[in-house]
Amino acid sequence: MLRHKIFDKQFSIIAIALAITMFVGTESAFAAQELKVGFIPGRGTDAALEDQAFELAEIEYEKIDKGDYTLERLMEFDVIGVGVTAYDGNEDLKANFDLLKVYVENGGYLITIDFQQDSTWNQNYLPHPITLLDPDLDDDVGVILAEHNIFNTPNEITEEHFAAGIWGVGDFMADGPQAVDSPWEPLVTDRQNNWPIVVGAPAGKGYVVFSSLQILQSLGNLGNNEVVEVLQNFLFWRGPRGSNVKASNPSPKNGARYPDTWVNLSWWPGPYAVSHDVYIGDIFDDVNNGAEGTFVGNQTGTFIVVGFPGFAFPDGLVPGTTYYWRIDEVNDTEPNSPWKGNLWSFSIPPKTAYSPDPADGAASVALDVKLTWTAGFGSKLHTVYFGNNFDEVNNAAGGLPLGVTNYNPGSLQLAKTYYWRVDEFDVVETHKGQVWSFTTEGGVAYPDPANGAVDITQTPVLTWVPGVFAASYEVYFGTDAASLELKGSGNHASESYVAGSLEWNTTYYWRVDEANNASADSPWTGPLWSFTTANFLTVDDFESYNDLNEDEPGSNRIYLTWIDGFENPTINGSVVGYANPPFAEQTIVHSGSQSMPMSYDNAVGKSEATLTLTSNRDWTVKGVNTLTIWFRGEAANADENLYIALNGNAVVNHDNPDAAQITSWTRWNIDLQAFADQGVNLASVTSITLGLGNRTNPVAGGSGMMYFDDIRLYPPAP
Repeated sequence: MLRHKIFDKQFSIIAIALAITMFVGTESAFAAQELKVGFIPGRGTDAALEDQAFELAEIEYEKIDKGDYTLERLMEFDVIGVGVTAYDGNEDLKANFDLLKVYVENGGYLITIDFQQDSTWNQNYLPHPITLLDPDLDDDVGVILAEHNIFNTPNEITEEHFAAGIWGVGDFMADGPQAVDSPWEPLVTDRQNNWPIVVGAPAGKGYVVFSSLQILQSLGNLGNNEVVEVLQNFLFWRGPRGSNVKASNPSPKNGARYPDTWVNLSWWPGPYAVSHDVYIGDIFDDVNNGAEGTFVGNQTGTFIVVGFPGFAFPDGLVPGTTYYWRIDEVNDTEPNSPWKGNLWSFSIPPKTAYSPDPADGAASVALDVKLTWTAGFGSKLHTVYFGNNFDEVNNAAGGLPLGVTNYNPGSLQLAKTYYWRVDEFDVVETHKGQVWSFTTEGGVAYPDPANGAVDITQTPVLTWVPGVFAASYEVYFGTDAASLELKGSGNHASESYVAGSLEWNTTYYWRVDEANNASADSPWTGPLWSFTTANFLTVDDFESYNDLNEDEPGSNRIYLTWIDGFENPTINGSVVGYANPPFAEQTIVHSGSQSMPMSYDNAVGKSEATLTLTSNRDWTVKGVNTLTIWFRGEAANADENLYIALNGNAVVNHDNPDAAQITSWTRWNIDLQAFADQGVNLASVTSITLGLGNRTNPVAGGSGMMYFDDIRLYPPAP
């Protein structure tokens, strides 16, 4: 009996409502910097890593030098960070530390983002007294995080952000508080000694954070994303008042396309604003920096006309141009006014045609397709040029104009690439359009890897869907799009190419040409595709699993690869996959389209699933030294220990005993040396096991549901 049929008979399906927190596009929730960061550099050899660390974290900042120590200048910054040994070695800071206290008391936000003192620490350097000790805390003791908003903005910071292997030996923390007296409150505390590692406190209208974490050194040395996210949160949380003092809700909406040459800009005022400084321009940096010509004026109203005689841009807004604008909120009774606003934008449509349908580069387009587009700004007539040769279409002239924004190209051929161009006439002049292309149905399509895909395995098997009349094919492949080499050929029904062992982090191009001697149109030249290989080794990304019946060719159900406790429930309480298709999880995913769901019931002592490796068994290639796995649980889960085992007996446990209850995707980094120290030959890893419970001494426990994704091997950071 097939497994899913057994599930149908033995188990009922319970619908569970899940609150899903997902980080999209990158492994960080940080999208764009909106606050102004000032930085007081430190001294010594470690200070050389500061610029590198900020670059890795994609954080823009301004260094605070001797001439910047005025209250007016300091209040320009939303946050001021202090670097390594700055209070000892930076003479400008030592001479002006009292001014930083005034900055905080007037609403500023100050944080020692990479603190280390040499010998001359003064407990009165900060707005509240603080005495330090040198604990030399290792990075494997684990931490406890306070319930504080600083861990929620802009990223969700968990205790796993401070796990072993992330910060680097000796780079976790330096000199920390000896005690935490009111108004200081502990934000990060170590689990071993209960030492406060990071503390914070309000001071006047502002807030101050003392962090003894070696953030910049560790980030500059290792570049781990968890350290990046911690740095972003510490800088951009911005204290209790946050960015609520700023103008908001712009109209037109930020990034909008606005179809006219004049516009009425409006916004919601900040809660403390009495008036508003308005900046507008067509160059991002000019508006951001308040360059000459961008300041429109100060006003009490919350709207302004632009692009009309008597107002800014009196000659009208220019089609095809993006405009940037900023509202600084002003209140002369507030010492930290004006509050610099976020940069917003809107665009005037171009005079050329845009938004083609089919989209540029589209494949498998119907033979009876009707071409459509969005008319250029102010256009009245449209001239279409169409053909199967790029140069001919690009150089064509003298076509007949149309009064509509659609075109019927007539009878098209199968498996053919066509090019088209639309010129727009606005009564005054003609605006030449760009050349677009599409490929008709019947041609080779649906490449795997997808066109433009990234982080692809270094040993890919390239596949595609053949054209309906194709009898044979030829595969062209290489790193130079202009000179691809013929790499393979074959007959219809064998559409795949084994690319071999490719370089890491490299872009490859490929094309499949098809032929059929019975067709006068043959051969058919395929479109050009590309993909980029990963800079890591994939153990399992869970993307290849499907729902085909177990007896069907190509069946690859997830529970047939990850062996769970379904057949041995008295000794293994795990079940991989769902009772009915789709068997893999397709909503709660870290990346791609699937992850592995695994329920556990430790009434029998432990729950685990094991993958037997048939490839990528050498875990020394390219010097890889870190095993990474992404996981998340559910709040209702029993707090069972999470572990990974290699080759059946070398076990590493997660540092956080509550890891199973973490409800956001969390990366677990494990130094491979931890397995080598237990006798594992890293050049020949045969299996990997994910489990919950005590593997060496099973004890009856609770149950829950876990999700796993993106098991990878990383080399040392450059």
